[in-house]
Amino acid sequence: MAKPMTKTQLVAALAEELGGDKKSASASLDAVIAVITKEVSAGGAVTLPGVGKIYCRERPERMVRNPATGEQIKKEADKVVKMTIAKALKDSVNG
Repeated sequence: MAKPMTKTQLVAALAEELGGDKKSASASLDAVIAVITKEVSAGGAVTLPGVGKIYCRERPERMVRNPATGEQIKKEADKVVKMTIAKALKDSVNG
């Protein structure tokens, strides 16, 4: 498995793809991340065409087990960020 692309590498690739400089590519990436974070934090969802959908899901209160002791513990309700991958991306990886 290849190492994940770092933010620096992503910014450089964006700058090359757009034909611009790294500073504007970094600002654009930061703006996209801020918009996604704000929307998902507010309970909404963001669809990135060709990539997938990022959304927040609420998990109910539940019983969990401590693996070290085997003790049952009640875990409070919480929220978790999920991502559904787009079919186009799955097909490009598998085909």
